[in-house]
Amino acid sequence: MLPTGVDTNIDLILQHAGQTFFEFRVNPVDGELTTINNTAILSVNAVRDRLRVLLVSGLPHAGARVWRNLLKSDSSVDLVHFTILRPPEKQDGVPVSELSLIAFPTRELFMDKIDDFDLIIFDRYKRRGILPNAYLDNIASYVEKGGAVLFAAGPDFASAQSLAYAPLDRVLPARAAPRILQGAFTPSLTETGQRHPVTSGLSGQDDWGDWSRQLDLTVLRGETLMKGQEDHPLLILDRVGEGRVALLASDHVWLWYRKYQGGGPQQELLRRVAHWLMKEPDLEEETLSATQTGSAIQITRRSLRDTIDPVTLRTPSGQVLSPTLQSTGDGVFVGTVETDEQGVFEMTDGSLRALVAKGALSPIEYRNPMATTETLAPIVTASGGGQVWAEDGVPTLREVKIGRTSAGRGWLGVVRRGATQTLDITMVPALPIWAALLLSLFFIVGAWIREGRR
Repeated sequence: MLPTGVDTNIDLILQHAGQTFFEFRVNPVDGELTTINNTAILSVNAVRDRLRVLLVSGLPHAGARVWRNLLKSDSSVDLVHFTILRPPEKQDGVPVSELSLIAFPTRELFMDKIDDFDLIIFDRYKRRGILPNAYLDNIASYVEKGGAVLFAAGPDFASAQSLAYAPLDRVLPARAAPRILQGAFTPSLTETGQRHPVTSGLSGQDDWGDWSRQLDLTVLRGETLMKGQEDHPLLILDRVGEGRVALLASDHVWLWYRKYQGGGPQQELLRRVAHWLMKEPDLEEETLSATQTGSAIQITRRSLRDTIDPVTLRTPSGQVLSPTLQSTGDGVFVGTVETDEQGVFEMTDGSLRALVAKGALSPIEYRNPMATTETLAPIVTASGGGQVWAEDGVPTLREVKIGRTSAGRGWLGVVRRGATQTLDITMVPALPIWAALLLSLFFIVGAWIREGRR
């Protein structure tokens, strides 16, 4: 609650990139002419300046460069790549003083500045004594407080050194069995994946190339969007606390990058997964949105369910409508409402809420609907007119000359200026065509006869 009539500074918190509406409302009082001006809408478009991504790589493999190239190709991404060049167990007899390695600021990254990252990616990383459990526990807390982690799992995820046996286990959506599924298979979408905006509409599904290895996962929670060999889960998305987690149960996504058997949309898939992890509004699976289409409001409801709750629409005048939304397939429901009203429309289905503006967000004509002589006084004075209140009755009209008083008590003057305005031009032929031809023929014959007598 804020006091009225006092200038107040408010810090607006933007939770995600894209457009966010902020609504400011005061309670109505008795005798108001209208309540439309009791609400003000502010639209703020948030843009991520730079995305900070921490890539944690394990053993070198063919797909490691794919992740690095993908992230480095985006100029808006600041990449920090944590990789192990010399594991502690490696003993090659080289004195430490002769090594040209610079100590990595591990504690600073994984403890002090972990909240500075928008996304953390574990690429085939396993526990090797490099990152203590305290660091991994801090990453789990980072997720629960709103962070994002993507696990690109390989065979190491099914070993005894798996991250599933570390403090990170409390944010993992699945567990891996020791068995590794070997053999070619074509990734495909589950029924949920066909509806989820992260995977829905991925191009060329019938021509995707094969992968050759996959983990045998047991899903604990979350949504399975892709499946692989023997219909085992391949891509799982989950919400943990205020954060999000994605688990890719194969390290062979790089085969698509190399165009093996035609490849696949690995760049678009990984981009969508990353942006879903960072809470991009367009990739939310349960959304309610609306757009203005001409004089109509088009309402779109996306859901993973086959049926949705009824949507109500409140117009700027306070009228409540119940539009019917029809399914267009893949979890999308669309409805249209025709209306001539201008202003902010509010939609809700009980759990989701959306706003859309038709015309001005806060129409200037409703800012102060009180009628006063002072408002129009400058215009009336400049034009030499007058003001008459309706409560005083209908004024009489008088014809006055230019420069004379044109208003008084109970009357208004009409100045005869002799001004005209052409509103329309209509052209009508003087004679029909046949009559004009006949008349022309008469004059031609008459002239010929006259000339012949000379």
